[in-house]
Amino acid sequence: MSDMQDAVTHLQAAAREMVAAARAVLDITDELIENPAPLLAALAGMAAAGRAAVQHERSAGADDDDEEAAPTAPRRPRVQHIRVS
Repeated sequence: MSDMQDAVTHLQAAAREMVAAARAVLDITDELIENPAPLLAALAGMAAAGRAAVQHERSAGADDDDEEAAPTAPRRPRVQHIRVS
């Protein structure tokens, strides 16, 4: 087989795989349209996890606020400016 024919064969195989992948996505989308309950349950779970994480951060931040209220020494700048003459 020539190099050109070999390239065409590989491109055809890749195109067939892309079509199969697109069909799989369409099948899943069709199933979710018919029965959205699994997607809604997953989204509700992620929302609950996000709310729990935010609440945890807020409660942890409340403990840190007491430390931030105490006066601290001014910080040194993180960038050193070098004068060029």
